[in-house]
Amino acid sequence: MRLGVLDVGSNTVHLLVVDAYRGAHPTPMTSEKTVLRLSERIDASGTLSGSAVEELTSSVEAARKSALELGCAELVGFATSAIRRADNATAVLERVRERTGVELRVLSGVDEARLTFLAARRWYGWSAGNLLVLDIGGGSLEMALGVDEQPDTAVSLPLGAGHVARVWSAEDPPRRAEVERLREWIDDQLAETARRFREFDTPDKVVATSKTFRSLARLSGAAAASAGPRVRRTLTSEALNQLLAFVTRISTADLASLDGVSRARAHQLAGGGLVAEGVLRALGLSEVEICPWALREGVILRRLDRADVADGPEDGLSAPSIIAGDDTG
Repeated sequence: MRLGVLDVGSNTVHLLVVDAYRGAHPTPMTSEKTVLRLSERIDASGTLSGSAVEELTSSVEAARKSALELGCAELVGFATSAIRRADNATAVLERVRERTGVELRVLSGVDEARLTFLAARRWYGWSAGNLLVLDIGGGSLEMALGVDEQPDTAVSLPLGAGHVARVWSAEDPPRRAEVERLREWIDDQLAETARRFREFDTPDKVVATSKTFRSLARLSGAAAASAGPRVRRTLTSEALNQLLAFVTRISTADLASLDGVSRARAHQLAGGGLVAEGVLRALGLSEVEICPWALREGVILRRLDRADVADGPEDGLSAPSIIAGDDTG
């Protein structure tokens, strides 16, 4: 069947349309993004602004119409950290549902970690052994480790690239002392989680997903997206350290001119890079491999795995919106 997945994240509203059925490789057909930066539009009282809610509603409605026009049988919508931390999240979700008919399911951080882990496990298979998956999003950092399709441990920390950019009060470009203070703060935030992860067996394979890690790998010499998803891409701690020595010394405007860095995320790159550096340092890792599948693919795979999605899944997903035709998956 043709399935639409709508991801309401900290930076973008992203519609991914795939042709998929259980037991097959989901084939991407089209992808549409709208940059809203929702996480930056939560005010001091913790409320998502009225203008942001209206833009979100319009974006969801546009995505619903696109999914319908593209022949999607279902549209599975979910929201992550920006909506999670908004005090008016319930009202926002109700507004979206009333205006568009799309019910967005809010995933917890641990749900995100588990679903991203599932995607990576399916991409690499059982031969990957004990798998460690790292994901730096806009609002949070997810980490998961295990030998099965459900990780043995999964955590989410408020160390997303966008979140760090907001809480890091620094000049543009930042001064060296500001960079070092952020490094120390990241180390403190990671210390307890890193200790817990070190109690498990050493991972056989370490992978990283999503935009921040992909951008860092690209800037460190990995193949461009045009080379296709099956080209092996890695990011070493040595290359990352060299890259950070450069990106923490230039302005946001100059960062936006670099190949592989979008203008919408340029202001998050240094903070996200320092989080990546901190995770590798805390866990004693010298290299990560970039996995082309992440949360959206995990949502798709979990949907396809379930003959009856309404059976009360453990990962925050439930029955998707039927927007056209019958469910043939």
